[in-house]
Amino acid sequence: MGKKNGKVVENPEGETSKRSPTLCGTNYPLSISFIVVNEFCERFSYYGMKALLTLYFMRYLHWDKDLSTAVYHAFSSLCYFTPVLGALIADSWLGKFRTIIYLSIVYVIGHVVKSVGAIPDVGDTTTHIVLSILGLVLIAFGTGGIKPCVAAFGGDQFTEEHAEERTKFFSIFYMSINAGSVLSTVITPILRGDVQCFGGDCYALAFGVPALLMIIALVVFIAGSGLYKKNPPEGNILLKVCQCIGYAIKNRWRNRKKSHKRAHWLDWADDKYSKRLIHEIQMVLRVLVLYIPLPMFWALFDQQGSRWTLQATRMNMDFGGFILKPDQMQMLNALLILVFIPIFDIGVYPLVRLCGIKLTPLRKMASGMILAALAFVAATVVEMGVTSLLKVLNLAATDVQVTIPGSVPFPHPIKPYEATQEYQRLELNGVNQSLAVTVEIAGSSTPCPLVFTEQTAYSLILYREATGLQCRLVEDQIVKSEHGDAYLRFVNAYQEHLNLTVGDQDFYAPKGHGVTPHEVVARGEYTDVMCKAGQEEHPVNLGLLDFGASYTIVLNSVNDSAPGPEGRVVPHKMEDVRANNVHIAWQIPQYTLITAGEVMFSITGLEFSYSQAPASMKSVLQAGWLMTVAFGNVIVLIVAEGAGLEQWVEFLLFASLLVAVSIIFSIMAQFYTYVDGDQLDSMFPTGDEEEDNLKKDQINLSQNPGTDRDYKATKM
Repeated sequence: MGKKNGKVVENPEGETSKRSPTLCGTNYPLSISFIVVNEFCERFSYYGMKALLTLYFMRYLHWDKDLSTAVYHAFSSLCYFTPVLGALIADSWLGKFRTIIYLSIVYVIGHVVKSVGAIPDVGDTTTHIVLSILGLVLIAFGTGGIKPCVAAFGGDQFTEEHAEERTKFFSIFYMSINAGSVLSTVITPILRGDVQCFGGDCYALAFGVPALLMIIALVVFIAGSGLYKKNPPEGNILLKVCQCIGYAIKNRWRNRKKSHKRAHWLDWADDKYSKRLIHEIQMVLRVLVLYIPLPMFWALFDQQGSRWTLQATRMNMDFGGFILKPDQMQMLNALLILVFIPIFDIGVYPLVRLCGIKLTPLRKMASGMILAALAFVAATVVEMGVTSLLKVLNLAATDVQVTIPGSVPFPHPIKPYEATQEYQRLELNGVNQSLAVTVEIAGSSTPCPLVFTEQTAYSLILYREATGLQCRLVEDQIVKSEHGDAYLRFVNAYQEHLNLTVGDQDFYAPKGHGVTPHEVVARGEYTDVMCKAGQEEHPVNLGLLDFGASYTIVLNSVNDSAPGPEGRVVPHKMEDVRANNVHIAWQIPQYTLITAGEVMFSITGLEFSYSQAPASMKSVLQAGWLMTVAFGNVIVLIVAEGAGLEQWVEFLLFASLLVAVSIIFSIMAQFYTYVDGDQLDSMFPTGDEEEDNLKKDQINLSQNPGTDRDYKATKM
C-alpha cells in the first residue's frame, strides 16, 4: 500500500511511509537514485578488490601462479553459488530490503577482515592467509547474496503504468555497474603500486578503499529507506519447483510396477500440483538442458582476472611516460562492452540480417563462444617456452673460443668482458650429462668438464688466476618474472668484497669472481647506485632495468677495462633475457574478441532465458544462469591445480574445448523449439488454474484435516 489522497498508509511490510517523490518532475521514483548509487559503490568495491587478488596472492602471500589462479576462481565460483541462498532468504524469509541490509553488513565485515589481513604487522604469514580467506568467504556471501535482490528491488519501485521508465532504469543500473568496474580497476592498482606502505606495495590501502566504498553503499541504501516500496516475501518459487520435481520422482518410483504411463515424467506430480506449474517446469527444464555446455564459456571469460593478468606481468607496459599496471588491463573489458552493445544492436546485427542470415538467440550464443575461443588463440601467441641452454661470459684478458661436443661451436670469439649474444642449445641424452667443453685461449686449449641438467639455462664464466684459466658454471634465471620486474645478479671481478643496494634488494658479491643470486628488482632507471668496496663507496650507473629482463652485471676495476681514476668500480651490463618485447597493447585483440563474445553470448543468453521462461519462473532460470558461471570457475580451478600444463598449452586447450562445446551446443540448439511464455495464459486460463488448485487443496485437506486452519489463513 502507499499514499492515497495525501494520506499515509501502511506499506506491505507493516511499516508506514509516504509514496516516493519523483526525480525532477519525471515518472522515476526518487528512491531509485539511492539504489543506483548503492550499486555503483558496491561494484566499485567488488571489482576493485577482485582486480588485485591474483597479484596479492603471488606477491604478498607468496603463492605460486597455479595456486593463486585456483583460489581466485574458487572465490569467483562461490560468488555465483551464493545468489541462490540470497534469493531463498529474500523470497522466503526477510524480503529484499532487509536481505540487502543484513548481507551488506556481512559484505563490509569481509572487506575489513581482508584489509586487516593485508597489513604486514598483523601476525605472521599464517594469520594473513587465514584473514584473507575468511574475508573472501564473507565477501562472497555478501556480494552473492545481494546480487539477485538489488536489481529486482529497484524494479519493485515502479508501478505497472511506468513500465517504460522501469526498462530505462535497468539500462541506467547496468551503466552504473560498468562505471564502477572501470573506475575501480583503474584506481585500486594505482593505490597498490604507486603508494608505498610497510616497505612495499600498499595492499592494505588498495583493499581498504573498496571497503570504504562498500560502507558508503550501505549507508546510502539505508538513507533511502523511507522512500522505498518494500514488497513482502512471496515464497520461494525455486523451492516450490524443487518440491514438485522431487514429488514427481518419488511418485514415479512408487508406481514403477504399474503399467500406466504419463506423457512426461513430471505429470506424476499432477495429483498434488497444478497442470500450469508442471508445464512451466517442463519449459524451464528444456532451457536448463541447454545450459549444460555453457560453463565452458565462463571458464575462459573469467580468466581475465587470473591467467591474463599474469600474462600481462610478462609484457612491456610502457606507453611512453605512462606505465600501465598489469591488473589495470581488465578495465578494457568494461569499457569495450559499453561501446560494443550499441555497435552490435545498431550495426552488426542489422547488417547480418541484410545478408540474409537469420540470427536466432542460440546462434548468437554459439558465435560468442567461437569469439571467446579465438581470444584464447590470440592469448597463446605471446607465451614463451624454456629449454636447456648455455651462454659464455668471458672475464679473461683475451679473446676466447668455446666448443661444445655434439653441438655447433659458438660462431665468433668472445671478447674480454663480453658475453655471447645468444644462448647455445645443448643436445643432452639424459637428465644429467657431463660434457667436456673446450676453451681455446691464446692458441692453447683448455678442457672444462661440466655437468648439465635438462630444462636449465647456464652461464659459463671464464677467468684467469695464477694457476691458469678457470671455468665456473652457474645456473641462470631465464624465466620471466611473474611480477613484470627485472632479475639482477652481479659477478665480482674487483679486488675487494662488494656490497650494493638496488631498490629494495641488497647484494653481497665476494671477491674472487663471486656470483650473487638472482634477485627481483623493480623496473626503473638506476643511475646512481652506491657500491661499497671496503670503506670506500663508488657510484655505479646500471641504466634501465626493464620489464621482464634478466641481467648479469660484472663489476671490475677501471684499470682492467677503461681509463679513469684508479680503483673505481666499473659495471659491465649484459642482458641474459631480453626485456619484454611484446607490448601489453597486444592484449587488446584478445580483450576485443572476448568482449565481443560476451555481448553475443552473455547479453543474448540473458534475453533468451527471460523470453523462454514463464513469468513465475524467471528467477529460477536466473539462478540457473548464475550457476553456469559458478561451474565455469570450478573448471578453471581443476585445470589450474591438476593439469600442470605450460601456459600456452593451457590456453590452447581451453580454446579447443570451447570450440568443441560450441559445436555440441549448436547441435542441441537445432532441436530446440522457441516458445512464448505468454502462451500459458491461453493454455491455462486463470480461472481454470484456481479451480484446479482449489480441487487439490480440498484433496489435501481431506487427507490432512489438521491443516484446515492454515489453509483458510493463506487464502484470506
